[in-house]
Amino acid sequence: MKKTLSACIVALAILSGASSAQAQAKLPPASSTQQVSQGLGISKISLTYQRPNSNGRTVFGGLVPYGEVWRTGANNATAITFDSEVTIQGKTVPAGTYGLFTIPNKGDWTIILNKTAEQWGAYTYKQEDDLLRFTAKPVKLNKKVETFSINFENVTKNSVDVVMSWENVAVPFTISVDQTKEIMASLDNAMKGEKKPYFQAAQYYFQNNLDIAKAVTWIEEADKGNTKAPHIKYWKAQILTKAGDKAGAAKAAQEGIDMATQANNSEYIKLNTQALKAAK
Repeated sequence: MKKTLSACIVALAILSGASSAQAQAKLPPASSTQQVSQGLGISKISLTYQRPNSNGRTVFGGLVPYGEVWRTGANNATAITFDSEVTIQGKTVPAGTYGLFTIPNKGDWTIILNKTAEQWGAYTYKQEDDLLRFTAKPVKLNKKVETFSINFENVTKNSVDVVMSWENVAVPFTISVDQTKEIMASLDNAMKGEKKPYFQAAQYYFQNNLDIAKAVTWIEEADKGNTKAPHIKYWKAQILTKAGDKAGAAKAAQEGIDMATQANNSEYIKLNTQALKAAK
């Protein structure tokens, strides 16, 4: 009898546990989470934020009051991470993760980078923890944005625009980097190794208007032994043209055309033909 009773108790406990597990509901959050990242030169910027919907509500001046600090999204404060030093509005921002807060207004918005990234909303926000404050001009949109969005736009090798959009308003600001010294130092250091990045170094110096004599030396080294590399001939032609050696540039471009023709590579037939015209 006792054994039967014990078995019943155990069975009931198991059923109760299973029932409890089954009772746990899975519901979607009211505001979805988005994590986005963007390469900037040799660095990366990452954003984590929650995306509320307007759901027919008046957003700015209503759901999000004017003149008050906003978490720039929903739930947790928006977090922005820089893996190296950047510049915003002429101010240096060290690598790290920051809370991205804003103060919406009918006119210019205030954008805030706060040293405390992990916060729920703006309820514990402290102005004394601000690293940086600056203003940004809102842009009126013709098409309504239902879901709050933060996007990276107008990306160059030295800058990117962060654009916050919701309702009929977009607010952009620019993040920039100057990595020339760091990249040059890394190239010089790499040249001490066994596998020297001659081609990449020549490209970088050419594209960034640096020491063209160095670029010529490096592209000549990259060209040695690469008898079937029409892309190297193309860059060699461009670099030699910039250095004033038009005859050498024309020779490299013609060799590139011949190589590309033999390989049936229409892209580099076209590019080397363009380089040949430029050299002449």
